[in-house]
Amino acid sequence: MRHWLIDIRKEAHMSQQAVADKAGISQSYYAGIESGARGNPLGVPIAKAIAAALGFEWTKFYEDSAEPDDQE
Repeated sequence: MRHWLIDIRKEAHMSQQAVADKAGISQSYYAGIESGARGNPLGVPIAKAIAAALGFEWTKFYEDSAEPDDQE
Protein backbone atom coordinates (compact mmCIF):
# COMPACT_ATOMS: atom_id res chain seq x y z
CA MET A 1 0.00 0.00 0.00
CA ARG A 2 1.34 3.40 -0.95
CA HIS A 3 -0.09 5.40 1.96
CA TRP A 4 2.05 8.40 1.04
CA LEU A 5 0.41 8.55 -2.40
CA ILE A 6 -3.07 8.39 -0.92
CA ASP A 7 -2.16 11.18 1.52
CA ILE A 8 -0.84 13.40 -1.29
CA ARG A 9 -3.98 12.81 -3.35
CA LYS A 10 -6.27 13.59 -0.42
CA GLU A 11 -4.29 16.73 0.46
CA ALA A 12 -4.82 17.85 -3.15
CA HIS A 13 -8.58 17.23 -2.70
CA MET A 14 -8.62 14.98 -5.75
CA SER A 15 -10.45 11.75 -6.42
CA GLN A 16 -8.74 8.72 -7.89
CA GLN A 17 -10.66 9.41 -11.09
CA ALA A 18 -9.40 13.00 -11.27
CA VAL A 19 -5.77 11.93 -10.84
CA ALA A 20 -6.21 9.14 -13.38
CA ASP A 21 -7.75 11.54 -15.90
CA LYS A 22 -4.89 14.04 -15.50
CA ALA A 23 -2.31 11.25 -15.76
CA GLY A 24 -3.95 9.67 -18.80
CA ILE A 25 -4.62 6.30 -17.19
CA SER A 26 -7.73 4.44 -16.05
CA GLN A 27 -9.09 4.88 -12.55
CA SER A 28 -8.79 1.14 -11.90
CA TYR A 29 -5.12 1.17 -12.88
CA TYR A 30 -4.48 4.17 -10.63
CA ALA A 31 -6.31 2.46 -7.74
CA GLY A 32 -4.05 -0.55 -8.22
CA ILE A 33 -0.99 1.67 -8.01
CA GLU A 34 -2.20 3.18 -4.73
CA SER A 35 -2.93 -0.25 -3.27
CA GLY A 36 0.39 -1.66 -4.44
CA ALA A 37 -1.32 -4.33 -6.56
CA ARG A 38 0.01 -2.73 -9.77
CA GLY A 39 3.07 -0.85 -10.78
CA ASN A 40 5.79 -2.78 -8.98
CA PRO A 41 8.00 -1.55 -10.44
CA LEU A 42 6.15 1.42 -11.85
CA GLY A 43 7.25 2.60 -15.29
CA VAL A 44 8.90 6.00 -15.48
CA PRO A 45 6.32 7.56 -17.87
CA ILE A 46 3.44 6.61 -15.55
CA ALA A 47 5.37 7.78 -12.46
CA LYS A 48 6.02 11.13 -14.15
CA ALA A 49 2.39 11.52 -15.22
CA ILE A 50 0.99 10.81 -11.76
CA ALA A 51 3.58 13.04 -10.09
CA ALA A 52 2.77 15.88 -12.49
CA ALA A 53 -0.95 15.45 -11.80
CA LEU A 54 -0.37 15.65 -8.04
CA GLY A 55 2.59 18.06 -7.95
CA PHE A 56 5.41 16.00 -6.45
CA GLU A 57 8.79 14.69 -7.61
CA TRP A 58 8.31 11.51 -9.65
CA THR A 59 11.36 9.82 -8.12
CA LYS A 60 9.38 9.43 -4.89
CA PHE A 61 7.90 6.25 -6.38
CA TYR A 62 11.36 4.69 -6.42
CA GLU A 63 12.26 5.84 -2.90
CA ASP A 64 9.09 4.05 -1.77
CA SER A 65 10.28 0.70 -3.12
CA ALA A 66 13.42 0.77 -0.99
CA GLU A 67 11.65 0.84 2.38
CA PRO A 68 8.48 -0.63 3.84
CA ASP A 69 5.49 1.71 3.65
CA ASP A 70 3.61 0.31 6.63
CA GLN A 71 5.98 1.69 9.28
CA GLU A 72 4.32 4.21 11.56
